[in-house]
Amino acid sequence: MAFSFSELAVPLVGAPMAGGPSTPALAAAVSRAGGLGFVAGGYRTPQQFADDITAARAATSGPIGANLFVPQPSDADLVLLDDYADLLAPLADHYGVELGRPRFGDDDCWSEKLDVIADLRPTVALFTFGAPQPEDLERLRALRILTVITVTSAYEAGIALAHGAEALVVQGPGAGGHRGTFAPDVLPGSDSLENLLAEIRHAHGDVPLVAAGGLGTATDVARVLGRGAVAAQVGTALLLADEAGTNPTHRAALTNPEFGNTVVTCAFSGRYARGLENDFSRTFENVAPVGYPEIHHMTTPIRAAAVALDDPHGTSLWAGTAYRTIRSGPAADIIADLAS
Repeated sequence: MAFSFSELAVPLVGAPMAGGPSTPALAAAVSRAGGLGFVAGGYRTPQQFADDITAARAATSGPIGANLFVPQPSDADLVLLDDYADLLAPLADHYGVELGRPRFGDDDCWSEKLDVIADLRPTVALFTFGAPQPEDLERLRALRILTVITVTSAYEAGIALAHGAEALVVQGPGAGGHRGTFAPDVLPGSDSLENLLAEIRHAHGDVPLVAAGGLGTATDVARVLGRGAVAAQVGTALLLADEAGTNPTHRAALTNPEFGNTVVTCAFSGRYARGLENDFSRTFENVAPVGYPEIHHMTTPIRAAAVALDDPHGTSLWAGTAYRTIRSGPAADIIADLAS
């Protein structure tokens, strides 16, 4: 039989955080602590993805999940991309780099990464930014891999279930990083996580729901479990974990009182995401067009240079609304606190 969330010793899931924070060590640590840890496949080659799953599995006998971004058609306007490049050029000059090429595709190896999941058979396969084709999910279900899709509305939940998802991650507006909306050009809704859980439960019955977004304390976790979630997914809460790959600039900003707010912006990647407000987001949030992953590739050299210079105002500082409650230390201690 496929995995069930009821098998977890503690009802906590470590969110996959592509781009650095998620590491095999973090995934394994969450699982060793009684939860479900995830390996992030975004921005990784198929071989890197396979190596990460293998390393995480080698470090724990507990369940391990793997996450992929679902490819989507480009929604970028080439004229708007050119205009945005002109606006970004002075910042690129400031950091001594050239803007990246606004190419389409951040996961050109979708089928190869699906093969990695099928070959290595992680406990759970979680998909973000859309619903894979029904035949892809059927293939994984036949291998007894639990198939899960991130949704941000009852409408998306209906699509995910129609495609064959066996469980859903319900992501509320307080989530850090990229929102899992199926339509990248749509500003994510502001309906509360609790209301989303209730709406999806009412519309779609007893499908297992994992609550995500803005959960930073044991009280937050207990609240969503009391609303019918089978588990709580936390990402921001793990950004300062010893095992996380969060870069030093990002780590320092999370505890710096200079950064007082989080904002939802598409300025860094062309897709709406929540992070700490900084000079970059303030300068470009009202002029940045949508266009993921083209803008992600355009700004990558700027963000990398800012991190190299330890400048928190030139890079994305992804964080959810509960970031003020997070702590550093071993992931096991963080999970234990959230489960207490």
